[in-house]
Amino acid sequence: MSRKRYTPFRPPREKEILRECCKCCVKNDVSCPVEDCKYWLNYEEDLNCSLIAIKKNGPMTLREAADRLGISFVRVKQIQDAALSKLVSANFDIKEFCE
Repeated sequence: MSRKRYTPFRPPREKEILRECCKCCVKNDVSCPVEDCKYWLNYEEDLNCSLIAIKKNGPMTLREAADRLGISFVRVKQIQDAALSKLVSANFDIKEFCE
């Protein structure tokens, strides 16, 4: 059985982060109307867009993320733990990611 070669995740460049709909919302200072978008969240202060929230606020605490997502802090912690577990099982190198 052949093993898949691990390819590290490379974060997108800043110019790639904001999609066209985000750029339009920021330009016109209106909340995103596209609720089907995977980046949409019900938080008017950040124009209903998680990408705008991250760009505007930078790193957030788990409590801030919970408030924006409308879920409990405990649920956010569970999601974080599951994501970290998957990264560890995939031998993800966090040092390489941060470079």
